Amino acid sequence: MDQSLTEEERTRRLADAEAAYEAEVERNLPRNYVANLAHGLLGQTGFRLVNAPTFVPAYIYLLSGSEFAVGLALAAQWFGASASSIFGATLIEHRKRVLPMGLLIGWGMRAGVLGLALGGFFLPDNLALITAIGFLCLFGLFNGMQAVIFNTLMAKVIPLRLRGRLTGFRNFSAGLTAAGVSYLGGKYFVEGHALGNGYATTFLAAFVLTSLGLSLLMLVREPEPPTIRARGSLGGRLREIPAMLRADPALALFYVAAAMAALGTMAVPFYILFAGERIGLSGTNLGILSTAFLLAQTCANLGWGTLADRIGNRIVFMSAVGLWAVSITALLFTNDLWGLALVFAGLGAGQGGFMNSNQNIIVEFGARDDLPMRIAVLNTATSLMQALGPILGGVIAHGASFKALFGLAIAVLATSVVTMFFVDEPRKRRKLL
Repeated sequence: MDQSLTEEERTRRLADAEAAYEAEVERNLPRNYVANLAHGLLGQTGFRLVNAPTFVPAYIYLLSGSEFAVGLALAAQWFGASASSIFGATLIEHRKRVLPMGLLIGWGMRAGVLGLALGGFFLPDNLALITAIGFLCLFGLFNGMQAVIFNTLMAKVIPLRLRGRLTGFRNFSAGLTAAGVSYLGGKYFVEGHALGNGYATTFLAAFVLTSLGLSLLMLVREPEPPTIRARGSLGGRLREIPAMLRADPALALFYVAAAMAALGTMAVPFYILFAGERIGLSGTNLGILSTAFLLAQTCANLGWGTLADRIGNRIVFMSAVGLWAVSITALLFTNDLWGLALVFAGLGAGQGGFMNSNQNIIVEFGARDDLPMRIAVLNTATSLMQALGPILGGVIAHGASFKALFGLAIAVLATSVVTMFFVDEPRKRRKLL
């Protein structure tokens, strides 16, 4: 902005630029809403086949026969995400448009899914296991960056008043299709050994769906904000994080609550193995439990999104994490297929609400220019816990028992809920988003 202008003139011009920016957002809202919904429908459908606590853990266990290897594989994915999130913020926070970088990173993420499928098709089990861990790490690396970029993009093109319902309905529609694909994947791909390897075929389907979704994101019309941060180095931005946390104690406390909830994922890869001890792990059972998990996650997201828009994401966070803990408790006492399906439904609804609120609430904590870094710090903290969790879970499951592991996960989730009680509702701040 011209330095020769008076402070009053600069303020007026900035206000006019902000008004023009908001008008452009509203003008393109119908197109961008549909594009984000379509991208989420196909992308979330595919990625849920990879991230659901069923197919990947069962596949890694089939290749290795080791609970520790299951934990190591899942840890590799989340270590990758934790290592790249802040770097992803530095890639975009100085750019007026972030979509081109998002598309580039998105294709890298999908390469990890394709590699997971191709390793299953063409490599012997020992090499398939090694490459699966490598490709899960690659998937996580790009996922860490993509999460920052795409959440920043959504915050730019979708107003706060509609964001909860959009993510809720997007996850609802994606969950319906993912539930159907999961059932087909378990019943016909895995049990029927489709194309010679049912797990690899499932991951190939995930690659195709996510690729179609990313292509549709090119329909988004992204506005250029009036102000952006100056370009900074990765080291310089890292040194600014402590000051950011000291300046906003509620934000720092939220990061603690989110990290504790993410650590609760230590038990996630072992839900399906525990269920397998009770009822066996046939393709049909795998499909039914995957469908229950994803279908409940789907339906609950409509309610979570509406609740978030009307009251706030804080109450969604606490309710969802609480439901997650209660469902793990129920898992310990359930021995039949349909009872386990109900438990997996509770797990899906709880984890879905946590993920929905976790990513939406961070937008409300401060100004637009700092949003990429706030998202990056959140993703780094939660991804690091999700990386350490499966390793810890694998050690406990192998050295002690599933029951000991689930008991620790319940305690960690309860701590997250209690911590969140001391975080004020950030939506009341009414800062510029």
